[in-house]
Amino acid sequence: MSNRLRAETSPYLLQHAENPVDWYPWGEEAFAEARARDKPIFLSVGYSACHWCHVMEHESFEDETTAALMNECFVSIKVDREERPDVDAIYMDAVQALTGRGGWPMSVFLTPDAVPFYGGTYLPDKPRYGSPSFTDVLTRIAELWDTRREEILSAGSNLAEEMRRQALSGLSAAPEPLDTETLGVAVSGLSQSFDRRNGGWGDAPKFPQPAVVEFVLRRYLATGDEALLEMVKRTLDAMRRGGIYDQLGGGFHRYSTDQIWLTPHFEKMLYDNAQLARLYLHAWQVTVDDSYRRVAEETLDYVAREMLDESGGFYSAQDADSEGEEGRFFVWTPQDIAAAIEGSSANPEADARLFMDAYGVSEAGNFEGRSILFVARTAAEVAVEQGVDVADIDARLARVRGALLSVREKRVKPGLDDKVLAGWNGLMLAAFAEAARVLERDDYRKIARGNADFLLSQMRDSRGRMLRTWKGGRAKLNAYLEDYANVADGLLELYQATFEPRWFEAAAMLGDSILEHFADENGGFFDTSDDHEKLLVRPKGQQDGATPSGGAMAAGVLIRLAAYTGEGRYADAAEGAVGQMRRAMELSPLGFAHWLTVLDLTLAPPMELAVVGDDAGEMLRVARARYRPNLVVAVGSPESAGRDVGIALLEGREPVDGRATAYVCRGSACERPVTTAAELKALLDE
Repeated sequence: MSNRLRAETSPYLLQHAENPVDWYPWGEEAFAEARARDKPIFLSVGYSACHWCHVMEHESFEDETTAALMNECFVSIKVDREERPDVDAIYMDAVQALTGRGGWPMSVFLTPDAVPFYGGTYLPDKPRYGSPSFTDVLTRIAELWDTRREEILSAGSNLAEEMRRQALSGLSAAPEPLDTETLGVAVSGLSQSFDRRNGGWGDAPKFPQPAVVEFVLRRYLATGDEALLEMVKRTLDAMRRGGIYDQLGGGFHRYSTDQIWLTPHFEKMLYDNAQLARLYLHAWQVTVDDSYRRVAEETLDYVAREMLDESGGFYSAQDADSEGEEGRFFVWTPQDIAAAIEGSSANPEADARLFMDAYGVSEAGNFEGRSILFVARTAAEVAVEQGVDVADIDARLARVRGALLSVREKRVKPGLDDKVLAGWNGLMLAAFAEAARVLERDDYRKIARGNADFLLSQMRDSRGRMLRTWKGGRAKLNAYLEDYANVADGLLELYQATFEPRWFEAAAMLGDSILEHFADENGGFFDTSDDHEKLLVRPKGQQDGATPSGGAMAAGVLIRLAAYTGEGRYADAAEGAVGQMRRAMELSPLGFAHWLTVLDLTLAPPMELAVVGDDAGEMLRVARARYRPNLVVAVGSPESAGRDVGIALLEGREPVDGRATAYVCRGSACERPVTTAAELKALLDE
């Protein structure tokens, strides 16, 4: 038995292709069927790594009786929220308006004209958690559709009109003047709400929030306020030592279910690891703490090992469950550890004790009778207690970690969402490209080049427009603002890692597409292009979430393109967008952290470095030695001088006395050209 989802490429949709429910993918066919049969629509939205999505599928969508009721009384549509963030955003707003909360799985009932009139999230198979059963809801909605339809249509119409009104009111805010006061207000708010015991912000469940930590780190660099650096270090140290970090294989789980970063929800998302790898890399540059560099490299190495398609694209996610249990792949017992190192250690009993002491493993366990690994005691702490060299402890722990990782690789792995999303790939492209240049890792540079080639060759249509999703050689769906902006950001990072003009040219083309197809005449940017499918509203999601909002990322890309090209149209569009967000940034810095970073970039403005001539390596090492978040770098030869690729930053720049020469500008003021790395360092450090 299969349904219409069998022709889809999304792993989440394909998981439901054998359900007895007669699922439709989102599209006109479903709505035409609803109109022809005069039936309401049941819209179910989720994603492959969503635990409760799997629960609802098993309880209800795999149940023959429930499926028969759905098929008789409704036209059912299944949507992967990661493929269709526009549909997800619109109907999540509706659910939140109807119920006061949202989440996934999202369950929404629509008219055949796609107007929502009732909704919720997970609906159980039996009444519990204060919720009626799913079948009770289905039966009641079907009855109301037949007996009180006018009331349903009226309620839906009122809700749709309110959603349109809210959308329009959010689009017309006049830009406000930009100044550093907003940055200060935001820092004050973040300082007051910071969890000084555990790091991070908020109660359980606790999310990493890399954009917030990144903003605080940048403000430390700008102000020298040691309290801000302490907030960064407390957070990064707590996360890297906790169970939210995979102590064996590298990479971060989605979030912690507790306040202390110990017990994760075990799925791993590409976008989390992209942002966190860059954050730890930046923290290493600022503090020279090698533990941060190790986390950055282990995270990227994990992605290269487990999340990289042979075509060059990065997969989306790994599930939390394996063998029907959440976290089963990642947890250990003392017996597991003893068996894993038997035969690989000269003193297995002592090494097992050492490892369990260092990583918090016990007979009782800390997760359903097993142990999530976390750094209970550092190698340095153990070395002091035992009176031995820390290098010896490090080496022994590394051997045990290697043995356990080899054993873990033989376990049943969590499910893999192997679709490739352009926007998420752009985030990871930026991470590999920046790490390649900072750490001088040619393997990372190769991965970044391969990913950029893939995105530009496999995820664009015949017009050169980006596509959202790819799997198994098929790319489809119009790309969103975040796709254009994130890929452009990654390409700019790759340009600065290779100084190959083609990457800059491609980034500029995407920036031009943002202005042409996504810009709002009232300021800012829509999430969908001007030729996108017509929906209930045209979404313009401005809040930063698990990933930076498309608008914030677009504004940051355009500011940097303005620095490279000297074209005011980029800066004007970016500053107009940022100006609309001033009040939101001050009132809710946790929800607009990437906007704050872009505001900082806008006010700075970017420091520009152009290097021309042969043998620029030493000068580039100086530029990369420290974290300089507002620095844009271009390298060229006297022959090109930027004319062929539109980099005005290089125009008219020539070597002095035949030597590699650096030109540094801040805003509209340029320093004298310098020809030694020491002189360049002095200029950059001012």
